Amino acid sequence: MSILADRGEDVVGKISELPSTQRLLEAANSMRVRAEELQKKVRGIDALERRVAALEKKVDQLSKASAPRKRAAPKRTTAKRPARPKTQA
Repeated sequence: MSILADRGEDVVGKISELPSTQRLLEAANSMRVRAEELQKKVRGIDALERRVAALEKKVDQLSKASAPRKRAAPKRTTAKRPARPKTQA
């Protein structure tokens, strides 16, 4: 068992010394950092969405308050007025 453990340690040591392994580890670390940055940005989007929703609600309220109210037009009759008699002056 100990011989197998020693061989395993040797293999791990040799693999870690390979240049391709170093590049792989650097790429994995870089991806981790990028994923953390992306998570921070996504958390910020939630806050922005809440702010936009609140602003849209305010705009709706303001647009309703400032909308001109329609006034009823006075009704006009279609009947003609009788002609006035001419007076002699």
